[in-house]
Amino acid sequence: MALDDFDRALIAATQSGLPLLARPYDAVGATLGVSGERVQQRLAEMLDQGLIRRIGAVPNHYRLGYVANGMSVWDVDDERVSDLGRLVAALPEVSHCYRRPRHLPLWPYNLFVMLHGASRARVEAQAEHIARMLGDACRAHDILYSTAILKKTGLRLKEA
Repeated sequence: MALDDFDRALIAATQSGLPLLARPYDAVGATLGVSGERVQQRLAEMLDQGLIRRIGAVPNHYRLGYVANGMSVWDVDDERVSDLGRLVAALPEVSHCYRRPRHLPLWPYNLFVMLHGASRARVEAQAEHIARMLGDACRAHDILYSTAILKKTGLRLKEA
């Protein structure tokens, strides 16, 4: 699908993120000469058309005081992983939870759960709580701690 001039301007205005204001769409609209409602409408259309996948907040966990960030990985019974994953995903300490294929024999894990805490001890306590929830459906788990902050970026247009 071809982008028109407004689409390109909208993407350029939002590709570094929305402004941290009470009415971010109004601020973007003001730079483009349209209403905030028009910005929201077009972004919704772009979502529906599959031009963009999502609009979301990407918090900087370190700046929020969560310096121990661990991807907990779980070897969960395939018959139960979807139901148990939904329960785990609903926990307030979980920011991401998703199923991935195993890569046997080296990687037996099929459930990935991102945990954040002010210390590794806090993250490990969260993981132990999840282990109790998973019960005998879980055969093994581990925690992979972040060692660097990776820059997350949104949609970028190729410059002509």
